[in-house]
Amino acid sequence: MPPNAPSQSIIIIGAGIVGANLADELLSHGWNPSNITVIEQGPLSLPGGSTSHAPGLVFQTSPSKTMTRFAQYTVQKLQGLSQDGQSCFNQLGGLEVATTEDRMHELERKLGYAKAWGVEARLISPEECLALHPLLSTEGVVLGGLHIPSDGLALAARATGLLVERTRAAGVTYLEHTAVTGILQSDGRATGVRTSAGALHADIVVSCAGFWGVEIGAMAGVDIPLLPLAHQYAKTTPIEQLANRDVNACINAMNAEYPILRHQDQDLYYREHGDRIGIGYYGHKPMPVVAGDLGATPKVVSETNMPSRLDFTSEDFAPAWKETQTLLPALRSAEIDDGFNGIFSFTPDGGPLLGEAPNLDGFFVAEAVWVTHSAGVARALAELLTQGWSSVDVSECELSRFETVQLGRPYVQETSQQNFVEIYDIIHPLQPRTSPRNLRVSPFYARQVELGAFFLEVGGWERPFWYEANKGLLRSLPERWHPVQRDPWSARFSSPISAVEAWKTRHAVALYDMSSFHRFIVNGPGAVQLLQHLTTSDMDVRPGTITYTLLLTPNAGIRADIFVTRLNATTFQIGANSASDLAYLSRAARQQSKSSSDWVTVSDITGGTCALGLWGPRAADVLSTLGITDEIANKALPYMHAKPATLASIPVLLLRKSYVGEYGWEIQTSAEHGARLFESVLAAGKHHGIIPAGRAAFNALRLECGYRTYGIDMGAEHDPYEAGLGHAISKNKEEDFIGKGALRTRAARPLSRRLRCLTVDDGRSVLMGKEPVFLDGSGSGSGSGRAVGYVTTAAFGFTVSRPVVWAWLPAALGEGVGVQIGYFGRRVQATVVEGAVVDGEGRVAGPGTGGGRERESGRGKERPLKALL
Repeated sequence: MPPNAPSQSIIIIGAGIVGANLADELLSHGWNPSNITVIEQGPLSLPGGSTSHAPGLVFQTSPSKTMTRFAQYTVQKLQGLSQDGQSCFNQLGGLEVATTEDRMHELERKLGYAKAWGVEARLISPEECLALHPLLSTEGVVLGGLHIPSDGLALAARATGLLVERTRAAGVTYLEHTAVTGILQSDGRATGVRTSAGALHADIVVSCAGFWGVEIGAMAGVDIPLLPLAHQYAKTTPIEQLANRDVNACINAMNAEYPILRHQDQDLYYREHGDRIGIGYYGHKPMPVVAGDLGATPKVVSETNMPSRLDFTSEDFAPAWKETQTLLPALRSAEIDDGFNGIFSFTPDGGPLLGEAPNLDGFFVAEAVWVTHSAGVARALAELLTQGWSSVDVSECELSRFETVQLGRPYVQETSQQNFVEIYDIIHPLQPRTSPRNLRVSPFYARQVELGAFFLEVGGWERPFWYEANKGLLRSLPERWHPVQRDPWSARFSSPISAVEAWKTRHAVALYDMSSFHRFIVNGPGAVQLLQHLTTSDMDVRPGTITYTLLLTPNAGIRADIFVTRLNATTFQIGANSASDLAYLSRAARQQSKSSSDWVTVSDITGGTCALGLWGPRAADVLSTLGITDEIANKALPYMHAKPATLASIPVLLLRKSYVGEYGWEIQTSAEHGARLFESVLAAGKHHGIIPAGRAAFNALRLECGYRTYGIDMGAEHDPYEAGLGHAISKNKEEDFIGKGALRTRAARPLSRRLRCLTVDDGRSVLMGKEPVFLDGSGSGSGSGRAVGYVTTAAFGFTVSRPVVWAWLPAALGEGVGVQIGYFGRRVQATVVEGAVVDGEGRVAGPGTGGGRERESGRGKERPLKALL
């Protein structure tokens, strides 16, 4: 976004909790109020969307650091927003109870998230649960709970009204009873909106339309992967146990005194309404809604007459009422007095939709945002619009994160409904969807199935994690390489076969399917100019050169890491992380081409190509068998270089790079040749001990060598120096690039945190990521101690025979310092390592030795082959 963004004109569609917050946040970021217009199809007093009926329960803690940060800011802002001395947030606290052992373990894991993200929380006994919420059963139903004192109730409708009043008084224009009927466009950019009252022009259009977002997106030609679904909410008749309250005290406390309550084992949550109890239920069948079928919003909207409030279906609520009376016996004498099916927005991955449309410049969205995260999302978008970066990493929320195959309505409908059904389920971090599957498969897929591949899905891709065909090699596995027995949670979606595949990679040669990695082509006379402007490295290099580089935000945060291969004078291939990278590069190319004769295009070639990783000390022997001489493979193709070649009569691109710290190549070809390439390489490697290997071994080897993963290990809130990626910045690059100025400032100040490697002392506790890290002596037990950092990713390091962990920690912690990692309510001892645990030649690193490069010699050390065949 240009630096003069606050002077641009902006139209916000929707005056609910998100739209009103966005207008407010823009003002606080210096926008001219006369340039902000908010359009609402309903009355401003009660617009009639999800905000108007939202029950307002704010549980802040999430597996996502980003979503937790959004919620924390929302609580902070609503606490400071008041009317007649009454805040818009009642900090009653939150209580999540467990009625099963599995749920109790899940609460232990959630406590870890709270600690990692800095939310005060503790696990409490059944007796403490009852003391906090006296309506709970005393019959042994509750096994324990998670208490978070800073959670509570938000009055969404009141907050929205106050925000509208405040921003309108400051000069923001609000148009109520005005329906948007079209999005004006010119030359690939949104230029305003068409409404029931006429056309309005603006530099920027933002859709905060909630569950109407699909329809607004369609007007703009933008796919919005969102599904409106009805969700049941009911209120009881008055409860005897609540009858003796001080009515005035209840009113001042927003009609509630007890903590907001979750009973996730039965898909239920509860809040008070004075002397009544409100009950929310997710256990019923999904009820999808088409917003366009709801008709026009009436001129007068009330609590019982609004588009987002559908008729209550009591038969769907019957199981909820039965379970409620078990958990809250006081309700056995009550009845359901009022209920409705309220519409909320769900997405394929459960996250909000935030940012600029990939195919229409100037059109932004903030959709599928619940009250819990509303102010946080609004602030993040205001920052993006104002300065081009957000203080909270929003990569997991970007609208552009979805692959094309994930944008179709059948996919959105099925996966969003699945998310509704599973919203309170205990989900393992690796747990895949059961449907839809096989949306994207590599040309090797049929053969991989024959070899017993176990697939997990990401972005629609089926990716093999290990191969049952390698199971027999466990008998030959050296004792030191045997995997440890894991705890039941970390053992899920894992196999000891991965140890064999890692062993083979380190000692012989293994073949990895790399097809799901994104591959783009940047082409045109302006290709060098574009990449020089976007990346931290010098792109004006010789054809055949591969460069690992970074894309930064204007604030020098890491927005992506990519591999750039120069194919010829005007063509580059990009190895990227996600569809968001494609959107970013494509937008930059469009903007450059409009203002420069040096045009450039960006195209996605991922689906039309495939890739294999051939890595290990005997990789050169395999290529030699395929006709690639040692002269070509090594001297003519040094590390981080690429060269066209022919293998088994197949035209390929050989790229001399490795993600596992072992000598070898990535081999790319078009999809039509993929099946033959896979078979040819396996056949050629048979006498050299080759096996196919999966993503589980790949991830373990990657972590041993210290290869970071964007979006997991680092993001826009981190700079390259903190992340240990200073080597990706060209010191002598003269050209200006995004983030260069801020990078100088960051380089001049000492680091306060670093991404560090740890090894687990007991040699067997395999972590899963996102666990809190404590200094020794910083506290023990389920609720004490303040975390000093958190784990990003972890795996069992087969080469070093112990779990390897990467974590964000204070920069002052040196090598050898002992820390504790919170894992399911216990402390796991770990030790800080300087650098990676395996060096660039696949060898265990000594003290002070860093990893990060593959071996440069042709074969590396000769290793015994007999046991590997």
